[in-house]
Amino acid sequence: MMWEHTGGWGMGWIGLGVLHMVVFWGVIVFVIVVLVRWLSGGSVNPPPAAKSAMDILRERYARGEIDHTEYERMRRDIAE
Repeated sequence: MMWEHTGGWGMGWIGLGVLHMVVFWGVIVFVIVVLVRWLSGGSVNPPPAAKSAMDILRERYARGEIDHTEYERMRRDIAE
């Protein structure tokens, strides 16, 4: 016959208990992680540092937004 004479339950109750325990602790860990992230401001990464005017000017020149003459004029203005 297909069924053994164990009443048809086998390891079902033990397996179900383990599954419930894993789910319970998974939820607990998830709640703790969410709570810590929320209390710490929601972000682990620090905000990017502010760029200086010279950095922005160099980037604009590198992208081709301004030509060399404008770059030199603006660089002198920033240096003053």
